[in-house]
Amino acid sequence: MQIRINKPGLLSTVQDLGRFKYLANGVPVSGAMDKLSAAIANIACGNDMNDAVIEFTYADATFTAENDLIVAYCGGGLNFKVEGRVLPTGKPIFIPKGTAITSIPETEGCRTYLAIAGGWDVPVVMGSKSTCLVAGFGGYHGRVIKKGDALKAIGYKSELSEAILIALKGRDIKCANWSIARDMFAPADTKLIRVVPGPEFTRFDATSILNFLSLPYTLTPESNRMGYRLAGEKLVSTNKAEMISTAVTPGTIQVANDGSPILLMGDCQTTGGYPRIAQVTAVDLPLCAQLKPGDNIYFKEISRHEAEMLYLERHEELKQLQLAIKTKYLPG
Repeated sequence: MQIRINKPGLLSTVQDLGRFKYLANGVPVSGAMDKLSAAIANIACGNDMNDAVIEFTYADATFTAENDLIVAYCGGGLNFKVEGRVLPTGKPIFIPKGTAITSIPETEGCRTYLAIAGGWDVPVVMGSKSTCLVAGFGGYHGRVIKKGDALKAIGYKSELSEAILIALKGRDIKCANWSIARDMFAPADTKLIRVVPGPEFTRFDATSILNFLSLPYTLTPESNRMGYRLAGEKLVSTNKAEMISTAVTPGTIQVANDGSPILLMGDCQTTGGYPRIAQVTAVDLPLCAQLKPGDNIYFKEISRHEAEMLYLERHEELKQLQLAIKTKYLPG
């Protein structure tokens, strides 16, 4: 299974769920910004949740199927279509050889993930297939996808992927009669982001903390895969002493010297010198990944225990989803 990129779109890269074993060496996590959508696309193809996917930012990407394909996509940045037919999200789709696929904007978000049966075939670098753009390694030759690139699936497909291929293969495009609704896990219209107080939470005055947890913050155009600049009520620290650099990770909310919050995302550095007022819960980071400049969000404090339980529940729900699909195609 192989595709040829005709138009790469604004920013398209190969990602899995991230590179976690080299933080002590200063290597960013990278990985899919919206890990939920990436996992759903993989599950729909019968893949492992961590298999490599293509992350598209907004629309304007097109490609051609150079072989018969089984693919699935999920996210809020685009819809794929073939001629006048919009392909459904969250389900496996058989696309015959020679088909040209284009994209149209989807207004719910900005990032969409394309999985292929077996996962995209790129080398494992430091335990991950994710593209680390800031260092230029991993993914597809360590860079964004360009016009003319050929991306193929790995030769080995899971037993479940093979069963899905057999069920859908034919002369025309064919989709499964079921789908996985991303909104079931993360409603696109949710603007309330749950956070856990960060190590320097109490370094801010009471008014700032109240504002942080009650007033809206707006994503500014100065935002990318490394981090989001948020505009809103300035936050005032009661401790002006310089901080030494300390550990940060995707989801950490730092507060810059001018009082503006900065939400760190997938390609963020591993240490930072700004106070960390809060940490976005892992289950709500996919909502942040789909934010566009001008979008408003609110923060709500929950406990670390609640955040951990939400994460475990989400992981169990996705595992149950995998099992249900496996039972459908591989009964007994």
